[in-house]
Amino acid sequence: MVGRTLGDLRERVDTLASDDGTFYLRCARTGDRPVPAAGRRFAARADARSAAHAVERYRATLRRYDPHVPHYDVIVCQDVESDSLDAPSDRTFEATLSTPVLDAATPQSSNRALVEFCHRVAAAVFESLSAAGHDAVEASTMDAYAGLADAVTDPDRLCLHLLERLAMDVAAGLPPDEQAALLDAAATRLGPHRSATEEPVSATLGHLEDHGLLGAHLRSPWSIDLDDGRRTVDVRLSGYALSPRDGRLPVLPLAVDLYRRRPDWPLSSIRVVDLGDAWRVSFVFRRGSDPDGLATVPIDEG
Repeated sequence: MVGRTLGDLRERVDTLASDDGTFYLRCARTGDRPVPAAGRRFAARADARSAAHAVERYRATLRRYDPHVPHYDVIVCQDVESDSLDAPSDRTFEATLSTPVLDAATPQSSNRALVEFCHRVAAAVFESLSAAGHDAVEASTMDAYAGLADAVTDPDRLCLHLLERLAMDVAAGLPPDEQAALLDAAATRLGPHRSATEEPVSATLGHLEDHGLLGAHLRSPWSIDLDDGRRTVDVRLSGYALSPRDGRLPVLPLAVDLYRRRPDWPLSSIRVVDLGDAWRVSFVFRRGSDPDGLATVPIDEG
């Protein structure tokens, strides 16, 4: 299955990476650092070359279900003066690895951060579906998305369609406890992230804003019921990029990123109210209870 191939390639890149390496990968044309090597460094030039080939195979695999995944001319660079990924050196040691160069007729994304975010989340979910043996859900999404890729030419809209369809298929095909296990596994594949100074809900919403999936948010203080073992926070979301389907709102990327933050209390449910020009979303964290479905949630009228 595609998910297993993606998982193997991501693991290969992670195995080659080093915390204090001076080599890194980027696109020679755009400067982007390609998933799944974004943020990774490598201690030796040979390791970076091997990772570059793994990145090319990873992105070619993604292109099986989305022909609009960007082609990158991946090169190996060395930062000899700074450890910062934001201050790359011009020293390069590898020629271009990818053969196709996009021409003016090829649809280009207006928001590369959005496209990369969507594909990274989708790939992690596909990998987790495959690993858990949920072949029917994976196949359903792949078949539907193949048709969408032929009909939708805008890469920004297409990557959002992928997440929407994936969320709906997960919700329809898996009971709530298996949905929670799947999203937790996907979050682990993305790399659990928790800082002692960050608040998980704010961190997740800020992350989605940074990647173009959300326009803005305004959150309430926490409401805590110690007797019931429940914490709740209400958030007003504007500019949420995913669209409702059949009276439900896809919230899979919100849930996956919250799982990555490893909140002190487990995520139990997400409730959504349609405010017309925004969404009111309540995140409920509760100990000792089974989670509700977290891929999509029913929409209440405001």
